[in-house]
Amino acid sequence: MNVGMIGLGRMGQGIAARLIKAGHSIVGFDPTPQAQEDAQQIGVTIAATLEHLAQSVRIFWLMIPAGQLIDTTIAQLLPHLQPEDCIVDGGNSLFHDSIRRAAMLAEKNIHFLDCGTSGGLAGRDLGYSLMIGGNSDIFKKIEPIFKAIATHNGYGLVGGAGAGHYVKMVHNGIEYSLLQAYAEGFHLLKSGHYQNLDLEQISNIWMNGSIIRSWILTLAHNVFEHDQNFENISGHVGENQTGRWTLDEAAKQNIPMTLLEDALKIRAWSRETGGNYATKVVAMLRNQFGGHTTKEKE
Repeated sequence: MNVGMIGLGRMGQGIAARLIKAGHSIVGFDPTPQAQEDAQQIGVTIAATLEHLAQSVRIFWLMIPAGQLIDTTIAQLLPHLQPEDCIVDGGNSLFHDSIRRAAMLAEKNIHFLDCGTSGGLAGRDLGYSLMIGGNSDIFKKIEPIFKAIATHNGYGLVGGAGAGHYVKMVHNGIEYSLLQAYAEGFHLLKSGHYQNLDLEQISNIWMNGSIIRSWILTLAHNVFEHDQNFENISGHVGENQTGRWTLDEAAKQNIPMTLLEDALKIRAWSRETGGNYATKVVAMLRNQFGGHTTKEKE
């Protein structure tokens, strides 16, 4: 298949690389010269404009920040689209926005699928986890794309319009709580009764056979293998909006999510104060799986 990739950052290039490896052709658009150069090196053909992109492909994958930029990009694409073209939003959009966009595009005979994408930087080599929402016939039509991008058994149509981003939103809410739980445990190991414990050794033991083994724990082991003190970084932890959206949705449905609520409060506190050892662990883990930058200690 011929796919237009709009947004050639780390995730966009990772998805493009997997599609190319599977034999698909990728035409990409990104206004950043460095992103264009990097993408060309993996076999992406660069389009100078969205109009040029639309001359080459009928499937468009958006891998750009959520919010107004999605609507702006769709508006710029629309004059150049043909009936039955398909747009896939692979970012972290709010599911309400995805429902609205699907309905708007359907009126113009343009298909829209929302795709929650998980896997971080490692997804390029290991494959991604894809949670897809939208029309089942359109999903089946372009399913080879999802199969190429995902890890084995790592994709599926989870519901109608917006459902993919809804499931990914909840996934991210769970992620916040998991990161905080691991971080607080390691903080206690670091600063508790035994203050010379080797966190690299302990995380390695836990990775093998323990009931709390996970990919996050593997990433923690990678962190502790290089540094266990974090003297030069701040405990400032950033966030995207998906955790807050998850908490808002839980409140609407009268479902308590106290762990996520606490995790969000702790992240806000870390940005005000510089945090503590636990928030440094969270910051380092976010850097490991998503390439999120850490702040140097002031």
